[in-house]
Formats: sequence, structure tokens, C-alpha cells
Amino acid sequence: MSNHPNPYTAPHRQHAATAVTGERAAQVLKNTYMLLGLSLMVATGAAVFAMAMGIGYVNVFVTLGVYFGLLFATNKLRNSSWGILAVFGLTGWLGFTTGPIINMYAQINGGMEIVSLALGGTASIFVAMSGIALVTRKDFSFMTNFIMVGILVAFLAGLAAMFFNIPALSLAVSAAFVLLSSLLILWQTSAIIHGGETNYIMATVTLFVSIYNLFLSLLHILTALSGND
Repeated sequence: MSNHPNPYTAPHRQHAATAVTGERAAQVLKNTYMLLGLSLMVATGAAVFAMAMGIGYVNVFVTLGVYFGLLFATNKLRNSSWGILAVFGLTGWLGFTTGPIINMYAQINGGMEIVSLALGGTASIFVAMSGIALVTRKDFSFMTNFIMVGILVAFLAGLAAMFFNIPALSLAVSAAFVLLSSLLILWQTSAIIHGGETNYIMATVTLFVSIYNLFLSLLHILTALSGND
């Protein structure tokens, strides 16, 4: 193992970072994928329930408020078994709020085909980005600042597009989130295999949110390309 500071570690903690063996990294990756798979099942179940019950569109600020609350709880509980339940709460909530969105798309011409394409595109991108990190084993920590700043800028731009009703900006934000979410999957997977992320609960949350943003962004883009936006 290299004795250089871990590039994924916060600056004030670099000198205290401990070495992570290949076996440990492999275990974190295995646990992350297992929890991610279960989280996707929970989210899917919550989305199907919301669709079946005819739940209406959830206000974006309510969605974000509950999301950040659950994210805070998950972070606080990340080192205990309760953290797993917090992950299911967070992913279940995002799935529940996605159900009404899918129902809305189902009402437009070719809507379910668009949803299927978005799902397929999301799965393909996830497999491709994860595969690149796993096969090349390249250290992608150099992208940290670009991704974090990019997500913040895109988030603020998305709020502006919503408030001022600017369709072109909204579409640009979706395209930005497709790129940033893809890079975040690559970055997070690389962080795991290089020992920069040793907590599978937080790794799962990062990957799940990346998948979630990818799916919704692709839905928006594909809808616009179909002429239904």
C-alpha cells in the first residue's frame, strides 16, 4: 500500500487516515452493492404503492425538506445498524415521491416508453461508470472539487429555472445532472476501491441519489426530445 495521504480524505484528516487493505475495500464494495440493491427494491415498492394509491405530486420543498432530514439522520447513524433503516427511509421516501411523477409521465403520449428508456439509460450508465472504475482501478479523486461545485451550481440553477419558469435552463440543468451524476458514480466507486470510503451506508446513499437524479434527468430530456415537454 502507498504511504501517501488518502486523496479522498478531508484535508484536516489526511495525516490521520489509516491504510485500507484490498480485502476491506472489497468487503465495503460488496456491502454497498447489497444495500444498494435492497434500497432500489424499497424505492420501487414505495413508488408502486404511491402510483397504485393515486398519490398526488408532492411539493418540491416538502420533498427536499424530508430528504435532507433523512440524509442528516442517516449520516448521524452511519456507524450503527440503525443507519441501514435510515437508508431505507430515505430511499423509500424518494421512491414514494417519484411515483406521482411516473404517473404524470404515463398520461402523456408514449409516456411509459419514455419511462422505460429512462430506466434503461440509467441502468446502462450505472453499469458503465462502475465498470470503468472497477476495471481501470484508476484514482478519480481529482474530480472531487469539480463534481461538488458542479452539483451545487446545478442545484441552484434548477431552483432558478423552477422559480422563473425557464424551460431551456431546466433542460440544461437536467443535462448537467446526467453528466454530474455519472461522474459521481465513477468517483464514489473509485473512492471505495481505493479506501477513500469505508462506510458502505454513506456510499450506498451517494450511489442511490446519483441513480435517482440520473433517472429523473433522463426522463426530462427524453420527454423534451419526444416533443411532449
